[in-house]
Amino acid sequence: MITGPTASGKTRLAIEVAEAVGGEIVSADSMQVYRHLDIGTAKPTARERGRVPHHLIDVADPDEAFHAARFLSEADRVIADIAGRGRVAVVCGGTALYLKALLHGLAPAPGRDPEVRAELEARWDRGEREALCRELARVDPEAARRLHPNDRTRIVRALEVWRVTGRPMSVFHRGHAFAPVRYRALMVGLRIDREALYRKIDARVVSMVEAGWVEEVRRVLSMGYGANLPPLQAIGYRQICSHLLERRPLDQAVAEIQQKTRRFAKRQMTWFRRMPIRWVRPEAAAEVLALWRAFSRAP
Repeated sequence: MITGPTASGKTRLAIEVAEAVGGEIVSADSMQVYRHLDIGTAKPTARERGRVPHHLIDVADPDEAFHAARFLSEADRVIADIAGRGRVAVVCGGTALYLKALLHGLAPAPGRDPEVRAELEARWDRGEREALCRELARVDPEAARRLHPNDRTRIVRALEVWRVTGRPMSVFHRGHAFAPVRYRALMVGLRIDREALYRKIDARVVSMVEAGWVEEVRRVLSMGYGANLPPLQAIGYRQICSHLLERRPLDQAVAEIQQKTRRFAKRQMTWFRRMPIRWVRPEAAAEVLALWRAFSRAP
C-alpha cells in the first residue's frame, strides 16, 4: 500500500514500485472511480496507465453511488485476480477509509430506514446543512469532528444511524477497531515537509486549470449531470461549478480550491497517524523496494 496526502507523489512512486516488483496498481482514491472527472482527480495519464495496469479507475458514472462497501467488494475481487496471476497488488491512494476497509473490513452496518434517510436528505437539499451539522455535533461529536461539513452522504448516514438505533455511529466504529487484519500488507506513506507540500498543492491547482479543468467541468455539466451530485460537490469541482453556474471569478475559485486542498491534506495526515505506516520520502523508491524485499521474505 502506498499512501500519503494529496499531491505528495503517490502515483509516480507506485508506478516505479509496480514496475520493479511485477505489480499492478489498485487505486484507493474515492474520486478517481468516476468517469469523465479526470483532471481534477489527478488520474494517472494514459501514458502512465500504459506502463502498468491500473484497476478501479473509471468504474462509475458521476451519478452512481460509490461507497466503501462497493470499493471493498471490487478491490477484493481485483486483488484476488492479480494474486492468482502471480503478480503483486500495489494499492495506491489517499482515501484512508478505503485503506482501513481493505485491512480490517467495514464496521457492521447498523439501522437503515429509507423514510428517515429521505427526510434528512430533503432537509439538506432545502438548505438546512448547518442545522444538520449542529444536530450531529450534539448526538455524535466524534463523528462531527471527523466529517467535513460538506460531506452530505456521511453526515446524513450518521444522523440516520442515531435516529434508528439511538447510538452514535462512532460507537459502532470504535467497536470495529480491533477487527482482525484481512491482508498481510506493507503500508508505506510519503512524508513531505508541510510548506513544500502546500507549494506543490498550489502549483498543481494552477496546472490543472491550465490543463483544461474548467472545460472538463463544463463538459460534464453539459452531459446532464447536476452540480449537486456528490463528486461535483468535492473540493475543486464545487468551486468550478460555482464559477460556471454563478459566474464566480475564476481567480477566487482557484484561491479557495488551493486553501481547501491544503486543509484537506492536513486532515489526511491526522487520519494517517492512526495507521501502521512506514514513512519515506517521495523520491525513495529504492528504500521502498528494500522494505518490500524484507517484507516479502518474512514468514
